[in-house]
Amino acid sequence: MHKPPRQTARDFDPDVLELFDRYVHGGIDRRGFLSGAGRIVGAAGAVGVLAALSPQFARAQQVAPDDQRLLATYREFDAPLGSGRGRGYLVRPSDTTAALPLVLVVHENRGLNPHIEDVARRIALEGYIAFAPDALFPKGGYPGDEDAARALFATLDQDDARQDFLAAARWLHGLEGGNGRTGVVGFCYGGGMANWLATQLPDLRAAVPFYGPAPPLENVPGIKAELLVVLASNDARVNALWPAYEAALQAAGTTYALFQPADTEHGFNNDTTPRYDEAAAADAWSRMLALFARTLKSPA
Repeated sequence: MHKPPRQTARDFDPDVLELFDRYVHGGIDRRGFLSGAGRIVGAAGAVGVLAALSPQFARAQQVAPDDQRLLATYREFDAPLGSGRGRGYLVRPSDTTAALPLVLVVHENRGLNPHIEDVARRIALEGYIAFAPDALFPKGGYPGDEDAARALFATLDQDDARQDFLAAARWLHGLEGGNGRTGVVGFCYGGGMANWLATQLPDLRAAVPFYGPAPPLENVPGIKAELLVVLASNDARVNALWPAYEAALQAAGTTYALFQPADTEHGFNNDTTPRYDEAAAADAWSRMLALFARTLKSPA
């Protein structure tokens, strides 16, 4: 059966996209989005818009969970300074016994959903051991529904969550079969976590925060990793933090690059929603892989 063409951000009113961004990040609830969008596109149209903007995991999946090129499992780890115990999705290539570089993958503000698991598999196919922790594990794990996940996420103790991700990164760094060279990539909430982890882990080689909030600026001198900062062009909420963050990076002498493709929305790398920009996402992904290859695969 012929599939209808994928919608893009250009198919939606910018004010609707701004409302959706607020909804996704907890600024308004589902009713608030439908009410606000209804004033723009009508009540019936608002329901359709929400459905269109919501993730379509199966359609976007690139690597099947049972792909024979990979070994995938869920692994638990100790997080004594956080929730006590964490769990994540561990994926590695199945065709090698060589020590491989390591990449921590940090999800958005809905926990370890199918999209982030697919992202971990995509990275593993490039010759890495990828580990994607689930911040919602102490709450029972990703509940299988984005609205429920978002509500559950709001109940997290964020101090514990940060310590859980820190424990996950340290666990991954010492994983058997790894080469001890670790990078991190994160998206939205995960981008902010990637920024923060870079300030806490002097052994981290590379960090790629996608449209994530800046870390506390006083901690920026602790960053030893090389950064690839990926921002959308139409993302006032996150972009407002960038000038001060960039000034702090420059003052600290941190090696970094900024990639901010034109005409992109927050979430442009996420191919499960219309905010996805195929060309910009491909370019960002290519730059990320180049950074990881140079810093994680090379022994230097």
